[in-house]
Amino acid sequence: MSLAMEPNPDPEHHLMIDHRMPQTSEIDPRRGRFPCCIVWTPLPVLSWLVPFIGHMGICREDGVILDFAGPNFVCVDNFTFGAVARYIQISKEKIDQDPIPKQVRKTEISHNPGTRTEASSITKCSICPQLAAYRSEEAYRQDEPSRDLSTWDDALRKGTQEFQHRSYNLFTCNCHSFVANNLNRLAFQSGGWNVVNLAVLIFLKGQWVNKASIVRSYLPFLVVFSLGVTIGGWTFITFLAFFTFLLVGWFLLGTYCFRNLILL
Repeated sequence: MSLAMEPNPDPEHHLMIDHRMPQTSEIDPRRGRFPCCIVWTPLPVLSWLVPFIGHMGICREDGVILDFAGPNFVCVDNFTFGAVARYIQISKEKIDQDPIPKQVRKTEISHNPGTRTEASSITKCSICPQLAAYRSEEAYRQDEPSRDLSTWDDALRKGTQEFQHRSYNLFTCNCHSFVANNLNRLAFQSGGWNVVNLAVLIFLKGQWVNKASIVRSYLPFLVVFSLGVTIGGWTFITFLAFFTFLLVGWFLLGTYCFRNLILL
């Protein structure tokens, strides 16, 4: 696989393919292309015990998958734990394209009559730079003060550069944190995304790629559960329930009770 590299030698830029590549809006599972999508796949071992927990990524406009795969590392076009099993494509209507307060917008329009025309011409995967509040909003605005609009890929590039300097931890800063960070940056459904509601979204709304993906996601769990019940009986069921309770409880507490515990 060859990536089009920009002249800038900064390693932060090597993870993003040149914008001059042809863009496409067609989902193509065979090529692993899911434009403007959130994607999910089961994890080895962990998903065998708790099937609704898995690995997550977010895709650029050309369909290439980005996923936070390890300390200071965002994987590009090589989904870390295998082919995509479920996905959700984000539509234009669900992106908050004008989160700027009305008074500010009126002021901008009065000084720049072309603003309204420019805003109305935003394409499916384009967003406005003054997005719903997130921790790095001020820094984000300072990076490119001359831009009137920011594309979907621009926002993902910022998220990628940020997580290239993050330590990976399954319990405090993981792939869900990376996707939630980008969705808040994009103001998807006005922001407010975290690891819990993101997991619920993909579990309830995610589309299966094909029937094989369903089998790949649930068959290991059914096999492990059947063997566990056969061999361990109620002891295994108690262990599994306790393990699930601890795992889910950790993320609930870390998200809603101790807000600085799980990073976004």
